[in-house]
Amino acid sequence: MLTGLMVRGQQVSIELGPDQIAINQAFTITLTIQNARLESYTPFPEIPGFVKRGTSSSSSTNFINGRRSSSQSIIQNYVATAEGEYLIKPFAMEVNGQSFNVQGKKVKVGPAAQQQRRNDPFGSDPFQDLFGRQNAPQEFLDVKADAFLALTTDKSSIYLGEGFTLTLAFYVASNNRADMRFYELSKQIPDIVKKIKPANCWEENFNIDNITGEPVEINGQTYTQFKIYQAAYYPLNTNTIHFPKVGLELIKYKVAKNPTFFGRNKQEELVTFHTKAKKVTIKNLPPHPLKESVSVGNYRLKEKISNQTLRTGESFNYSFDITGEGNISAIGEPILQEDDNFDIYSPNIRQDISRGHGKVRGTKSFSYYGIPNEPGTYELGDYLQFIYFNVKTESYDTLKSEIVLNVTGESKKNEYILSNDMGSFYDTMDIQSNKLTAIDAKDRLRSMANIAIFVLIGLVTLVMFKK
Repeated sequence: MLTGLMVRGQQVSIELGPDQIAINQAFTITLTIQNARLESYTPFPEIPGFVKRGTSSSSSTNFINGRRSSSQSIIQNYVATAEGEYLIKPFAMEVNGQSFNVQGKKVKVGPAAQQQRRNDPFGSDPFQDLFGRQNAPQEFLDVKADAFLALTTDKSSIYLGEGFTLTLAFYVASNNRADMRFYELSKQIPDIVKKIKPANCWEENFNIDNITGEPVEINGQTYTQFKIYQAAYYPLNTNTIHFPKVGLELIKYKVAKNPTFFGRNKQEELVTFHTKAKKVTIKNLPPHPLKESVSVGNYRLKEKISNQTLRTGESFNYSFDITGEGNISAIGEPILQEDDNFDIYSPNIRQDISRGHGKVRGTKSFSYYGIPNEPGTYELGDYLQFIYFNVKTESYDTLKSEIVLNVTGESKKNEYILSNDMGSFYDTMDIQSNKLTAIDAKDRLRSMANIAIFVLIGLVTLVMFKK
């Protein structure tokens, strides 16, 4: 029964991208699951005429009237190899053990922006030496690999609570002639992550499930980057973060000195590529009364109100949205200054987090419901403020409302007091007697009642014994 309820509670959708794109635009397939955790899913389909080009993820969490709802999305990017019209056939994906069918569609790709040329890695003639030394032992040559494994961070020194992005990737030069293959990544990656994952950080994982190559330029040379693991980390204390040296095994092929048509022309071997050790230092925040509790990041305020001109007793809805780059999950509620002029209730909370392109961005929304009690002109900035440490300016900053409320009408303070239930004590006050009573009178009466009860018990006991 519990399993059935969980299946009904989760909502899964798989959406295809637009019907028409340009050659330099990515086509996407988006997998979204709501009100459940994305534990497993089968690979996205291969589309003829398209090449997979990495994935990105996003998540959203809402708290409305104390109820939590969430959604998580995985986006698979595809790049067309040439212009034309392509047919995406119907396919099925298994998500959290359940199968979901997706209808296909036609996608039209506009004119190509630029074609990439690939070189033959060896440039050898397969028929060369066909009748050469067939009986001689084959000699294999080691081809040097122009490739490396790197563990990089986008920042080497950060403030406490500030995020940095860690990337583990394998890079292959465009002029590399060595033939290599990845080897048992499903076993190697979890072990590597355990070694490099810092214990004193909050993690936002980019969830790289399909490793595909992307062209990058390093020091004027073109490489193909294969991202293996990527995550954003937010330190919880000022301890320096040390990333150890780690290794990744690949299958590398030696090439036959005298290749033949029928013989063995490659010999595989396991080679290990290593990263360099790295560290990230953590700086303490400058002195401030709220130093231990403020959020850290680069944020801005987006606000919206249902009505700026009100009468006393009329309600209004106000949205205080904190958006930008940082640890969105750790953002707390804005500081609310309460007085008798307004009744402002606890907010409904919604958060949307997007992880992609090496950054974690998002929005945390606080939706308030309020009622003015007194006429006048009020600046909402005097009531709602969000103090945080701005990593761009390296100083404390405050997001405050710029909305001004104009309230007319009569005062509602006295009506509010009269409308409140003061409790059973005040309800029975008018029907109670005002006559003074000695405190010990009730004690004497209670003692006499207790004596009478004990006498009755004794009489009943005596009658039972006589019978």
